[in-house]
Amino acid sequence: MKEVAMETFPTLTGDEVLQMLAALGNPHRMRIIAALSEGRNYVSRLAREIGMSRPLLHMHLQRLEAAGLVTGVLELSEGGKAMKYFEVTPFVLHLTPQTVAEATRSLTDQDESKSTTKGAK
Repeated sequence: MKEVAMETFPTLTGDEVLQMLAALGNPHRMRIIAALSEGRNYVSRLAREIGMSRPLLHMHLQRLEAAGLVTGVLELSEGGKAMKYFEVTPFVLHLTPQTVAEATRSLTDQDESKSTTKGAK
């Protein structure tokens, strides 16, 4: 994976930090990131290399993609078969007490939005 200067990465919101941490908080998803850090791969081969069923791999890849950690592209093989390739999206997650405090200021408070909705009914 190419080294990318930290200045090229936007500051993450609190919600984005939580989504990334939740996605990385699973050993299977960490293994997927590790495997894809060696280069892009298509789902069937990645499933074989990791030793995981394709449906389970798809579920984990969807979570990683939603967190912005991987990207998937559908391509046609020479034989005309559609194959979905995934690769790691370059990211930097630098956690310190200060960066956590900064990210906290931009959190969308899920509990607050639920109580607002209940009060509006």
